[in-house]
Amino acid sequence: MKFIDGKMFRAMIVTGATLLHNNHPEVDALNVFPVPDGDTGTNMSLTFTSGANEVERLESDAVGDIAKTLSKGLLMGARGNSGVILSQIFRGVAKSLKGKETASSSDLAAAFLQGSKVAYRAVMKPTEGTILTVIRESSEAASAYVTEDMEIEDYFSYFVKAASESLDRTPELLPVLKEVGVVDSGGAGLVLVLTGFMSAIVGEKIERVDVNAEKAKEEAAEKAAGTVEKKDYGYRIEFMLKVEEGKEKAFNVENFQNELTRIPGERITIVQDEDIVRCKLYSKKPGHALNIAQRFGEFLSVDIENPQVKDEDVKKVDLEEKAPPKDVGVIAVAAGDGIKDQFLSLHCDYVVAGGQTMNPATEDLVAAIRKINAKHVIVLPNNGNIVMTAQTAASVLEGEIDVIVIPTKSIPQGLSACIMFNPEASLEENVGEMTEAMQNVKTGQVTFAVRDTNIDGIEVHANEYMALVNKEIKACVPGKMDALKKSLEGLVDDDSEIITLICGQDVTKEEKEEAQTYIAEHFADCECEVIDGKQPVYSFIIGVE
Repeated sequence: MKFIDGKMFRAMIVTGATLLHNNHPEVDALNVFPVPDGDTGTNMSLTFTSGANEVERLESDAVGDIAKTLSKGLLMGARGNSGVILSQIFRGVAKSLKGKETASSSDLAAAFLQGSKVAYRAVMKPTEGTILTVIRESSEAASAYVTEDMEIEDYFSYFVKAASESLDRTPELLPVLKEVGVVDSGGAGLVLVLTGFMSAIVGEKIERVDVNAEKAKEEAAEKAAGTVEKKDYGYRIEFMLKVEEGKEKAFNVENFQNELTRIPGERITIVQDEDIVRCKLYSKKPGHALNIAQRFGEFLSVDIENPQVKDEDVKKVDLEEKAPPKDVGVIAVAAGDGIKDQFLSLHCDYVVAGGQTMNPATEDLVAAIRKINAKHVIVLPNNGNIVMTAQTAASVLEGEIDVIVIPTKSIPQGLSACIMFNPEASLEENVGEMTEAMQNVKTGQVTFAVRDTNIDGIEVHANEYMALVNKEIKACVPGKMDALKKSLEGLVDDDSEIITLICGQDVTKEEKEEAQTYIAEHFADCECEVIDGKQPVYSFIIGVE
């Protein structure tokens, strides 16, 4: 085959999306840090599926038109840094293939080379040993290898091989990958997409696997029965667990279900396939459920959602009509009802549901920004993995709405920035004050480890609690309160004046009181504010100013 036509290119894209979807839990599991928020595979899968869906709806069979549609779909569906970079790669591909009805090996080589360049330009400080390295090295190698009349199969098999080899080298370029013993997750996602492309080229059929089959069956049954649950069962918790070698006999489905029931947990579904366990339940204490599960092995994926506040419902109610016109508006991204309420009490106009485990897409932010109906909108991403998505939303709205992204990377940074917003001040004054406030905040977190590992000399054990200080693991201990104390020790110094303690949904009244007493006794010179954030995953989030 000397050329690919639109039919083949469409098949490549759909197969790439399918292969990535089928394997996204494994990409999630490549998360360097042993926290229950590995979401690179999920973000990339949702991003690429968004683009593939647009391509399937397109009537044109011109390669250039398909590439353009894919690029737009990826842009609007981009989630997380990995999703944004993936969208930029194919933005470059679309630019190179513009106006083409078909594409030769040389055309594709030039397109992916352009994709690499566009992706690098989109990142302020590119890091080697990531998806960027994989696309650069593989596209350069394939570009040097390709000849004018080369068969598509020959070129693409070399391209995929070069990408796989580049992925294998990422631990040599990024020490933390080597230390933990994994390859880069973003690069792994890209290799899956390219492998899917190659599968379509050689005529291999890949069926889509429903990794949430139990969820789909239950929802279909409820819909068919016409039943609507009125009871508040708490959070919906779904996870896939790989039982650790040596613990297969200790794990018993019936005993496991009984333990979850005692949390209490309800509507529990457990499916075991050899050493893989899929579980779904509802509970108001998701942290307890995850702690029980972690005794037996390592999470491959974790998903926690509050069914009482679904994204679709929020959009239906809150985004249906625009707010009254205003000059400047503020939008924040956050998870946890208490945190959301805190932002709304501080001149924030709208809170987009999202955080470390559920990154919003570009289109979610665009819809929220438009809903504010302001000439200028300040966006507080409150997570390092959402900053690029927010910046992408700003570029989409360029010329329509002036969007300013203040790159807050944590909830405490976002709250401090929001406190400084003054409706009476000018846009420039507000942006300056909010940015300065953000820069004066140090952030700590307490969460549980999902696997055993060693990072920066810290021994991390599954099921224990990690004390994080500005994203660095400072300690791993059996108790969450001890972890909180370790995190505070790493954050508070002689210059500290204010401590903000945000308590997660798994923190009891007694633990909250113990934390307040400890802070009052050991950091008496600091003012302390305690917020019932009700956030999932993180027992405590600490801000120190």
